[in-house]
Amino acid sequence: MSKVIMIQGTMSGAGKSFLAAGLCRIIKQDGYRVAPFKSQNMALNSYITEEGLEMGRAQVMQAEAAGVKPMVCMNPILLKPTNHTGSQVIVNGEVFGNMSARNYFAYKKQLIPEIKKAFQKLEEYADIIVIEGAGSPAEINLRENDIVNMGLAEMVDAPVLLVGDIDRGGVFAQLLGTLMLLTEEERNRIKGLIINKFRGDQTILDPGIAMLEEKGQVPVAGVVPYMELALEDEDSLTERFDKKGESCIDIAVIRYPRISNFTDFNVFEQIKEVSVRYVTDMSQLHHPDMVILPGSKNTMGDLKWMRQNGLEAAVKKLAEIIPVFGICGGYQMLGEVIADIEGVEEGGTLRGMELLPVATELEKAKVRCQVEGRLPDLGGIFSALSGLAYVGYEIHMGRTKILESGQMDQDALPDRRIIVSGRNNKVYGTYVHGIFDKGGIAEAVVQALAKKKGIFIENGVFEDYQSFKERQYNKLADTLRECLRMEEIYEMFREARLE
Repeated sequence: MSKVIMIQGTMSGAGKSFLAAGLCRIIKQDGYRVAPFKSQNMALNSYITEEGLEMGRAQVMQAEAAGVKPMVCMNPILLKPTNHTGSQVIVNGEVFGNMSARNYFAYKKQLIPEIKKAFQKLEEYADIIVIEGAGSPAEINLRENDIVNMGLAEMVDAPVLLVGDIDRGGVFAQLLGTLMLLTEEERNRIKGLIINKFRGDQTILDPGIAMLEEKGQVPVAGVVPYMELALEDEDSLTERFDKKGESCIDIAVIRYPRISNFTDFNVFEQIKEVSVRYVTDMSQLHHPDMVILPGSKNTMGDLKWMRQNGLEAAVKKLAEIIPVFGICGGYQMLGEVIADIEGVEEGGTLRGMELLPVATELEKAKVRCQVEGRLPDLGGIFSALSGLAYVGYEIHMGRTKILESGQMDQDALPDRRIIVSGRNNKVYGTYVHGIFDKGGIAEAVVQALAKKKGIFIENGVFEDYQSFKERQYNKLADTLRECLRMEEIYEMFREARLE
């Protein structure tokens, strides 16, 4: 059996994902085979594995930190919200169906065998498994039939580190209140407390830590400082949406209600000359150098939202003078029409933005595949991108035909995976997620936008994105080594699951 340790939090956003990633990197550095696991994830940012299976990107990030390829057994259940009360349920990487929150709550216990099989498969690979919980283990309304917090900890016999977020305030009440609401058996699983996102002089905390340990009867395993890291976070609680500053190259991403896979644009955030702003209304649009329409879990509904609040008209006007780039759902929106004959989203037919000569028909079967190729001759402002190699993945419920010939199927034509149209070739569309990540494509985009503005950016100042992420993982690991009692944490999982 693999040794295990589990990170649970007092609330969503306490820092479980980053701490799990940091532990994965530390354990990897110490010479063990390590892998992440989260039995159930709720996210609109997802990834396609080599086998064409879908999983949450948080576990992809943690797999990168662990130095292993992402495997769907790291995240056997993925919930992708379709509205305020329902989600698409994905089991072992494949669509299981759409369920209301109430129906899923009643059904989820039946998925325990799938969770156990996924965990056992991961055990075949890993010496140590770092497990991430979800939300809080003290959510009274979710305790019954729990499969992601204490229910999972009991299932795999995992010791637990409980994390609280001091940056939001009330961390001592968070931690003690959580302990009080657990059963005695559950409290016994918690082997250490972590105070996360602390700013300032740690000695000020000493009296509070002493009282916390006295009242909680659980040792504090460390105080983690607030860290400025450019890594993928949980999409429902990301702070990326709050950034408003504009740099010399300004990229505006339309943030519609069901935005998905906005990790496509993280590569631009590590370029100091670039600002990536997420825009929800006309007052925030300003005068960007490029507009991006990202993926969407409800393409028709989000296009109607843009139409109603004026963003559609504003983007169409901007498309006359600056590049507009649509990815996945955003690509579908840019076309002539979206047809939903099978009722995948809202049913019926919806006029698109009419900026690309394509038409989309939504289908119940989801396209899931990794792709690679070279960009075609793009012309226009991004002509320098022509011929650059790209890698990425497609994940969409729809087929898009190019109307110039009336018969070409987007998914059957690797050389047409990016479509260009509009005045002076300023409108671009593709199904490929991650298209900016490799091969100098993001650098070429930024240089093209800078050239258009008459701005000079020195060549060679752009760091390879994968190298950049590796530095971030190492920075995270170095910080955690300094502030966590790692010897005690190693003892926690060494003592667990004794054979």
